[in-house]
Amino acid sequence: MHPSPYDRLEPRPVTSGEHPLWDEALAVVNKDLAATLPEQRPLQLLAVPAWEEGEPAQFLVALSSGEWHGGPLWLDRTTPAAALQEVAEAAQDTVTERLWQVWPVCSLHDLGMHVREVSGRPSWWCAGSADAKEPPHVRSAVGELDTVHPPRRPNRKRRHKRAQG
Repeated sequence: MHPSPYDRLEPRPVTSGEHPLWDEALAVVNKDLAATLPEQRPLQLLAVPAWEEGEPAQFLVALSSGEWHGGPLWLDRTTPAAALQEVAEAAQDTVTERLWQVWPVCSLHDLGMHVREVSGRPSWWCAGSADAKEPPHVRSAVGELDTVHPPRRPNRKRRHKRAQG
């Protein structure tokens, strides 16, 4: 594997207010991180200086330790939904590659989820069961994984009190 040009440059934390759309998007994604990986500290935005003169700085989503993975965020994302989708995807790359675990995971299928736009909102989408008995589905909007309750197991036997006569 070849080193990235970013590896030679010293990243800096992005100051609050420097990129308000990304700040807001990262706060939403950090809600999902806290709900699913409570032992992890919040993700942060980093800026990496351009490695060639005339190029813009690159902005990344990183763990609290400063470790990151994946490509930079794009400065042309001007809507909150586009920024949220991009930040969620970058966060997923960083968490998955740096912590070596799938994130986030669908509690119904124990599968990794991906971001998709659904009705104009970035949402965590699951491919469903491998045997196609359970179809692909949206688990929650990005930022709302804390509202998802563990599912009832439909195949699990319930204990009923039998009427004693």
